[in-house]
Amino acid sequence: MKVEILEKKDNQLTLLIEDLPPSYVNTLRRCIMAEVPTLAIENVIFYENTSSLYDEIIAHRLGLIPIKTDLSLLNFRDECTCKGKGCANCTLRLHLDKEGPCIVYSHDLISDHEEMKPLPNIPIVKLGRNQMLSFEAEAILGKGKEHAKWQPAVVSYKYYPEIKISKECTSCGACIEACPRDILKLEDGKVEIQNLEECILCKSCSEACELNAIEVRGNNKKFIFRIESVGSLPPEEIFSKACEIVINKAEELKNLI
Repeated sequence: MKVEILEKKDNQLTLLIEDLPPSYVNTLRRCIMAEVPTLAIENVIFYENTSSLYDEIIAHRLGLIPIKTDLSLLNFRDECTCKGKGCANCTLRLHLDKEGPCIVYSHDLISDHEEMKPLPNIPIVKLGRNQMLSFEAEAILGKGKEHAKWQPAVVSYKYYPEIKISKECTSCGACIEACPRDILKLEDGKVEIQNLEECILCKSCSEACELNAIEVRGNNKKFIFRIESVGSLPPEEIFSKACEIVINKAEELKNLI
């Protein structure tokens, strides 16, 4: 297995993965979506809510707010020494007291931990004059297979594109006009390939060529793997954690056999 970073910006990471069958790459994708844990709000106690939204709607919105997570500091609640009572080792507590008129944002929530707190600038509810919102919330570790609010990232992969142009090509330009991603260009009287990794394997170019001079296919042992984190964890940590989980599951299976 060979992994190379193609692009890294903000919460996005694009990797080139080689020498793996598709099933293994899909295992990584599914592991990231279902097994890598993050923090999310699970319980909310409302003390006052005179906004235009019911408690249940606000609680649902709170649950979907990404929270910065430090996996080295937290345990799963059902595995904690407190036996699920909710201590500082398994539970992050947040609270809010707001009076309108204002818009309540995610960064208005006050966390017990300086580093682990909600991502900013996510609107929750608009409070009118004299309207109040006061509550306490508990965030715990969970996995995407339990609820989508614990899913750490959007993940996708595709076969690495391969384009071959044969000698029969007359450089008529039909393939260039047909390509929706501007992968092909005419240079010095020849059709050349640019930005190959942006190819979506639609084969519009090969279908437009009457001479069948262009062939497009995906390499089934080479993949472009994209991770877009929701912000709870850096994408590189998400990928590393997924690899660790897959290895542990493989070892567990080996021991059972």
